[in-house]
Amino acid sequence: MRTIIVTGSAGLIGSETVKRFAKEGAHVVGIDNDMRAQFFGAEASTKKTRNNLIANVRGYEHYDLDIRDASAVAELFKSYSGKIDAIVHTASQPSHDWAARDPQTDFTVNANGTLNLLEAARTFSPEAPFVFTSTNKVYGDTPNQLPLHELPTRWEIEPGHEYQPGISETMSIDYSKHSLFGASKVAADILVQEYGRYFGMPTVSFRGGCLTGPAHAGTELHGFLSYLMICTVSGRPYRVLGYKGKQVRDNIHSFDLVEAFIEFIRAPRSGEVYNIGGSRHSNCSILEAIALSEEISGRKLTWSYEETNRVGDHIWWISDVRKFQKDYPTWEFRYSLREILEEIHRAVSVPTK
Repeated sequence: MRTIIVTGSAGLIGSETVKRFAKEGAHVVGIDNDMRAQFFGAEASTKKTRNNLIANVRGYEHYDLDIRDASAVAELFKSYSGKIDAIVHTASQPSHDWAARDPQTDFTVNANGTLNLLEAARTFSPEAPFVFTSTNKVYGDTPNQLPLHELPTRWEIEPGHEYQPGISETMSIDYSKHSLFGASKVAADILVQEYGRYFGMPTVSFRGGCLTGPAHAGTELHGFLSYLMICTVSGRPYRVLGYKGKQVRDNIHSFDLVEAFIEFIRAPRSGEVYNIGGSRHSNCSILEAIALSEEISGRKLTWSYEETNRVGDHIWWISDVRKFQKDYPTWEFRYSLREILEEIHRAVSVPTK
């Protein structure tokens, strides 16, 4: 039986990964200590998802382990030495706003935690593909220097620009403001590449846009579409921060991202990097997302606008996924933007009395 280690196993991408591999009959070892509740409060806790995985997913084994604990990570990997078929690392501190409040925790979770996992993998399972969920924030605010023009509901890149299909991996990560979160993820991203290139391990950094889906425990600081729909359905006020609400995000469903993981694990490479997101297939501005959420839910969102944008926020981000599609041509999108929001709406809706 295959053994797959998944960090952040009770989170959005982690839980999707657990269920996908368990469906194939794998023994899935999950690592998650619910730090999301510490980051964003009780409403963002992954405890419910964790309990559901333990109770209902055959072949799932859970460890309430902190990836910053190098000894504990090494002991876990040692106990499965020679049996590990892949590692999917999704655990992180995911918010650039939160990172500024506690840089030490942010960096030790994102960078040191990743180093601990890579070193354990190198020692006990060097041939197992190592999949890392990186972020487009590794590019800092360089995307904000692109030639953009304003449309009624969004910012858009100038026609004919090399990045019109989406931003590719050729964009520099240097000479930009990353936010402290972006910096810690850069460190982790480079480590993953280096263990692939230096040690010859099969590693990949997937630099994601907005990762989303119905299992997302969205909060104001993290989880754009999920939190927006929660506010629309519940009547909770929503704040739009800067750029006239026309900032553009591409959004990829957790299912589609995990299928990309699967493709890489089947045919791994060493030290690879891919931009991954909704691309031109699935993207929207905040204003467009508000309108679509209202249409799907049949409710009006109460929202306000503040001129000051979030530090390190992108005005326009659409991922160019053509490099990944070229290397893995059988992968394709399953979910459109509307389908993503419809699923989220069903997940967050509660019966009215």
